Amino acid sequence: MKKLLSIIAAGALTLSLASCAVNGGNGGNGGNGGNEQRLQAFARLDLEAAPLLAPDGTKEYPAIDTAGFALKLSAALAQEAGDGNFVCSPFSAWLPFAALANGAKPPYKAELLTVLGAQGASETDLNEFAARALYDLTNEQMREWDAEGYYSPIRIANAIFVGNDVTLKRDFAQKFLDFYRGAAFNVDFDSQEAVDAVNRWASDNTDGLITDVIQKFDPQTVAAIVNAIYFSDRWTQEFNPDNTRQDTFHAPGGDVNADFMFREGGPQTYYEDDRLQALPLSFLSGGELYILLPKDGDAAGLLQSLTEDYFREIQRDSIRATGTLLLPKFEIASGLIELTDVLRTLGIPLFDEKNAPLTQGVIEENIPTWVSSAIQKAYIMIDENGATAAAVTAVAIGATSMPLLPEEEFEMKCDRPFVFLLTGNSGDLLFTGVVNQP
Repeated sequence: MKKLLSIIAAGALTLSLASCAVNGGNGGNGGNGGNEQRLQAFARLDLEAAPLLAPDGTKEYPAIDTAGFALKLSAALAQEAGDGNFVCSPFSAWLPFAALANGAKPPYKAELLTVLGAQGASETDLNEFAARALYDLTNEQMREWDAEGYYSPIRIANAIFVGNDVTLKRDFAQKFLDFYRGAAFNVDFDSQEAVDAVNRWASDNTDGLITDVIQKFDPQTVAAIVNAIYFSDRWTQEFNPDNTRQDTFHAPGGDVNADFMFREGGPQTYYEDDRLQALPLSFLSGGELYILLPKDGDAAGLLQSLTEDYFREIQRDSIRATGTLLLPKFEIASGLIELTDVLRTLGIPLFDEKNAPLTQGVIEENIPTWVSSAIQKAYIMIDENGATAAAVTAVAIGATSMPLLPEEEFEMKCDRPFVFLLTGNSGDLLFTGVVNQP
């Protein structure tokens, strides 16, 4: 099941995605180390990028439900992980397929929009949503503050690697550039140079956290789409390292020792019902890391049953409380996650080899094109100072203020499996996962 790039039939289009998040919006420069060949494919088409869309408070936008896609994907992958630790980036998987909606032919386009949470919306609506999310997440509206020390904790980069013997479709290229800030590069997919170029791009855009995404390209690969997100930010309220202590974590496979961070006092945002305790750790950028501690110890089961409505209820009905939090430091590297079957099950229609739903949607040549596989590598680390996370997805083609309620006291001791959900300042679920053993 673990293959780095799909094997596709003759004439098929292979799209590869690399995803991760870093400090400051990238604006589509293709990452470090690739400037010498930057935008060769776009240069052939003589394209210029339109300004990235800023949110318009006077305009009413169709609802796009990325959280539904994120939680369904996370639930399926958590089930496959069993009792092991698990991390993924749903937003990393969402972005490339959103871009590919511009190349999908009917009726696959409408099916894809539905799976991506954009049922009833148009391709243009989806593109504008993606552009606004990039604007929010990379804090482009705050860049004039950089001289005063402000920085964004996220960089999102997109690129498409195009074979020398095919032509990037102009309409797709323009939308990829305008709405996704996608760079374009020409490569020879028959050579090791193409593998090295994609892997170097992925590493450059994840500060070296995600490497060796691709081992080789199938001989019939003609293009590779890549998205990179790297996230690193500090807590608004850091943990005191002097309070970190060793304690026992009750893992599914038996008790283990772990280094637990400790916080007490208040007010803190807190939620509890008969199923779980929940608490968000806030970042300086405005995003949050939600910790969900199930009372029955089954973190994977909680994530599998978690719905967008329940998560919104947790956010909406949280209270201000005084209490104690004991949370283990943890670091998880997922290794290679096979996404193909999961995405097929969720209803992504682009894997249809027989009907080739991307034909002439991404490249000019009239050859059958479709998505044949998808994989992801992901990483997260949290300590007393904050969190760092990154992900790379290869496809083979977005705070509500809490009501100030009377304070209550709580004790939340995360000494058993728990769920984490990392949101950006736009509210989008960027990373999700389960800690079964820190």
